[in-house]
Amino acid sequence: MFIRAAALVIFATFSVAANAADFPAPEQGDWVARDFKFHTGEVLPELRLHYTTIGNPGGIPVVVLHGTGGSGQSMLTPTFAGELFGPGQPLDAEKYYIILPDALGHGKSTKPSDGLKTKFPQYNYADMVDAQYRLVAEGLGIKHVRMVIGNSMGGMNVWLWGEKYPGYMDALVPMASQPTAMASRNWILRRIMLESIRQDPEYAEGNYTKQPHSVKLASAFFAFATSGGTLSYQKQAPTRAQADKLVDSRLAAPVTADANDFLWQWASSGDYDAAPDLEKIEAPLLLINAADDERNPPETGITEDAMKRVKNGKLLLIPASEQTTGHATTGNAQFYREALRQFLESAPQKGM
Repeated sequence: MFIRAAALVIFATFSVAANAADFPAPEQGDWVARDFKFHTGEVLPELRLHYTTIGNPGGIPVVVLHGTGGSGQSMLTPTFAGELFGPGQPLDAEKYYIILPDALGHGKSTKPSDGLKTKFPQYNYADMVDAQYRLVAEGLGIKHVRMVIGNSMGGMNVWLWGEKYPGYMDALVPMASQPTAMASRNWILRRIMLESIRQDPEYAEGNYTKQPHSVKLASAFFAFATSGGTLSYQKQAPTRAQADKLVDSRLAAPVTADANDFLWQWASSGDYDAAPDLEKIEAPLLLINAADDERNPPETGITEDAMKRVKNGKLLLIPASEQTTGHATTGNAQFYREALRQFLESAPQKGM
């Protein structure tokens, strides 16, 4: 089923400066997965998995997955957590137990910069999902979750969760993602970004003594090229001077990423393809994408074709506007908050 969000309703409720909701203070934790086996066959005796939780552990469990280069805490923004986790909101933390893992290779979870550097296994999204599952099922002892929701990389992880562990959740909400192979402009831009760092003499094949300057340039280039929204950028920078101001601001911002961590994070998407196993998905699924998403353009038709193979799937496509920000649109839950509430209310609850 295809759903188009009502633009007039969105415009009436949209607020750029959304205030954070009054949800319980986040708590941090770590769990170590023993003898973690990667898809390459390599094994790490200990894999540290960091996570953030909100709410009472006795509440209804929900797993929230972040995007590339982020962490569980990066989802705690006024426009996402502030619209979903507060009293009376769709994921009210007084009712739900919200689990936000730091993906393998991200945040405070084990990553190349912890010591192994270029000897760290070349993980992929399937490894991330296996690690997330082990954290929730083994580490936190949760037998079943109400929903798995994720954005961008987290959205692609959600597709794999539904295929690898189909009976573990009641509902799936992938956002800013497609269930099809990493390809076309999405991979082309990623590959150029990766190569611009690998070929930088300062990178020194991963044995750098200071962070290569190319990380900042590559990151800024990729961000402008694949997120922000055409109409939004036109509104922000209708002149060259204003465009230059945006670039200068982005380049002046500090980059804290480690180059090896950065390369492993972005390269991990290379073999992503959820298409072959779509029929394995059992839980009701709501895909939320934006019409102006630069990385997942709806005009190709590949997402709609793939959705026909999802037994209980719906697509919510947010219309492009000066208020949307392309691939970043789904970071603002005001665009889909009520649709998410209705979806959760309609999804059968079992296994709790």
